[in-house]
Amino acid sequence: MTEQQDPNIIDAEIVETTPPPVKAPEFDYTEGGVPTFDYVRDRIENRVATSIGANELAEGTPQAKTIDEQMAERDKAGRDKLEEIRRQLRGE
Repeated sequence: MTEQQDPNIIDAEIVETTPPPVKAPEFDYTEGGVPTFDYVRDRIENRVATSIGANELAEGTPQAKTIDEQMAERDKAGRDKLEEIRRQLRGE
């Protein structure tokens, strides 16, 4: 008697694979796992550039102004607005 196979069953075989060996990038580390001089220098230069950029960005924001500068600007804006309201009330 022949056995009927379920059409939903797929016949396959298990293939064992070994993952490729993990290798450190040649340009970053030596065979002993020590970072190269070029790699370290690039990392330091990137951190310095990031720091300089962050400082330049911070100087361009309102938070970089001193409290006295912020208060002076706020007072001036308040006086200007008050003068504008007074002109409107006089009909100018």
